[in-house]
Amino acid sequence: MSTYSVASTNFRRFWFGQTLSQFGTRVGTLALSVTAVDLLHADSQEVGLLGAASTVCYLLIGLPAGAWVDRMFKRRTMMWAALARALAVLVLPVLWFTGDLGMGALYAVALVVGVVTVFFDVGYQSYVPVLVPEEDIAPANARLESTAQVSTLAGPALAGLLMRVVSAPVVLLMDAFAYLASFLCLAVTEDGEQKSDLAPRTKGRLGADIAEGLRFVRDQPVIRRLAVSMGVSNFFATMVATLVPVLVMRTIGFDAFMLGLIMTCGAVGGVLGAMLAPRARQRYSVGTIMSVGLLTAAFFTAASPLAALAGDSDRVLAGTILLVGEFGLTVGALLYNVTQVSLRQKLCPKNLLGRMNASIRFVVWGSMPIAAIAAGWLGTAIGVVPTLWIGVAGSIATVLPIVTIDKVIAAGEERPAAVESVR
Repeated sequence: MSTYSVASTNFRRFWFGQTLSQFGTRVGTLALSVTAVDLLHADSQEVGLLGAASTVCYLLIGLPAGAWVDRMFKRRTMMWAALARALAVLVLPVLWFTGDLGMGALYAVALVVGVVTVFFDVGYQSYVPVLVPEEDIAPANARLESTAQVSTLAGPALAGLLMRVVSAPVVLLMDAFAYLASFLCLAVTEDGEQKSDLAPRTKGRLGADIAEGLRFVRDQPVIRRLAVSMGVSNFFATMVATLVPVLVMRTIGFDAFMLGLIMTCGAVGGVLGAMLAPRARQRYSVGTIMSVGLLTAAFFTAASPLAALAGDSDRVLAGTILLVGEFGLTVGALLYNVTQVSLRQKLCPKNLLGRMNASIRFVVWGSMPIAAIAAGWLGTAIGVVPTLWIGVAGSIATVLPIVTIDKVIAAGEERPAAVESVR
């Protein structure tokens, strides 16, 4: 199977397309939240349900999606998923123009986009080892994460500015066009993936293929620890992220531009974290980098409830706390994420990548709809700020599963667990 270096024009095409896709996604995420909170006056429970609609698909189809993606060409899977997302998002501005937009439509579009995103994301995380040689996996992931954060940097700020002039549903058009651009860039990207690299489409094998992916994650000691850590991390991070728009726009009283600015400041931290990860790897162990990243993210998560306390008397201070907190949180999160993604990709056989990534996402992203609903319910029952403190406390526990991961690697357990049959 032929591959292309990170310096090749071919990789740059893929890289550019994903940068645009990430840009649109960040614009769309903010516009969707503002549409719900500001235009449709959604309460905490409705915001929680909207977050759940975006991620519940990982629980429903995450595992079979991994087995299906292993049987399909990764690039084609991402292409059609990107096109489907573009068409789904276009529905919302059309409904807004006709006066028929409601929370039901937001739930439906979030669910559809979530379903196709499962296939896109599993294919995406399985595609880098197909596209570049093994020695370029970490640099490729660092570049992709860096520009994803650059897109996140510009996207929310631009969306916030635009929403001072036009309505949030109109801004969703940018999201749709970005997905279309991703489709076109993928269409001109080349790779050497062959039918022989795919898992066979044996009738009746779907359940066995899913079980094979789950067993690999369970039996591979490093990946097992990462799955537990990420599952706990995403649960509590989602609780916080679900209520941040409510905190910023309703509890403290900022507008959509400030919410976008907070997300942009977080993206600056993300760029720094993604740039630091490969350099840190040259000096420190993966366990040290990931542990420091998670603890840094947990520490700065406390900025959200602290800003609410400050907001009662000093909104400038509250805004400053939110900006600094989001910056520090994403520095830590990206240090962790770039390192763990590269580690997983190196440890997994290529024809198991889809099932491995889907199994991980089933655990990690499958916790998110539960967390979003829990955040909405708790936000209504005990208040937004107490719920945020629960998220902060839980975030600290995310480092526990990986504190000894360096010893596991040093003992030689990082080699892929024996799989009964590798196809």
